[in-house]
Amino acid sequence: MQKQRTELHMQTINRRNFLRQSALASAALIATPEKDFLFSNTEEHLTILHTNDVHSHLDPFNDDGTKNAGLGGIAARSALIKKIRSEVSNVLLLDAGDIFQGTPYFNMYKGEAEIKAMSLMQYDASTMGNHDFDAGLDNFATQLHHANFPVIICNYEFAGTSMENKFVPYKTFQKGNIKVGVLGVGIELKGLVADDLYGKTVYREPIEKANITAEYLKKQGCDMVICLSHLGDKYYDDKVSDEILAKECFDIDLIIGGHTHRLFNEPRIYRNRRGGNTLVNQVGWAGMHLGRLDYSFSSGKKKNLRQSHTVTITKKTSE
Repeated sequence: MQKQRTELHMQTINRRNFLRQSALASAALIATPEKDFLFSNTEEHLTILHTNDVHSHLDPFNDDGTKNAGLGGIAARSALIKKIRSEVSNVLLLDAGDIFQGTPYFNMYKGEAEIKAMSLMQYDASTMGNHDFDAGLDNFATQLHHANFPVIICNYEFAGTSMENKFVPYKTFQKGNIKVGVLGVGIELKGLVADDLYGKTVYREPIEKANITAEYLKKQGCDMVICLSHLGDKYYDDKVSDEILAKECFDIDLIIGGHTHRLFNEPRIYRNRRGGNTLVNQVGWAGMHLGRLDYSFSSGKKKNLRQSHTVTITKKTSE
């Protein structure tokens, strides 16, 4: 009898301990911020940060009460990027072109300051915009001596120019167990840029070149393919755009756009030629915003956009 009473007593104690531990675990779940559960332990994750059309705006806009007062600046952007990198492990930082032209920094230094700033922020890659030709192709090639990131573009041919060995049509990045392929496409230069500024640069149809390059990247085992585009998001005629590219592509998962200075609240989603989704995002101009897209990858490498938001860059952003 005494033995039965002892066993019952121990069962009661064990049951109470179990209930107490369960309650503590539940309380911890409730108290923990939701962001800590953005990714499960079985998922890989990738955070994509991006800019476009910064146009030599290294300083924030003057704090003069106007619309853009106090916005932008490389100091605040750099601090924000550093903070994000300290919080998540797999970060890819990209730019969609028009690095140059727009402030006295470019007039005086012809792009050196801009390229050095991007290198210090550890950009992974950029493509070319039409204004990156504004001091001539030779100047752009010269400024790339200060770059520790590649310029990626697959529909410009630079044979016989100073850019011949200073660009790549694509590049792959290994972020944890995720292999990302990045390609770039540029806008038609004829009629937009003075002939003498782009010289012997040959423009090729971007959709065809992008599809060929993206297919190659998929065959190389890339889990995600990103296109850095300076085509512009959309037009009211049949001019090639990010919207058309998204609908006509097969293997591009994400288009990071520029040129038209659009500020998207969230990525636009298009049905591509394979019946899947291709996303397009763009974050204004002058470095006033930083795009952020957080992806998760399941064990089968299936992609899922878990969160997207555009961060406004101010002095307070980095504090």
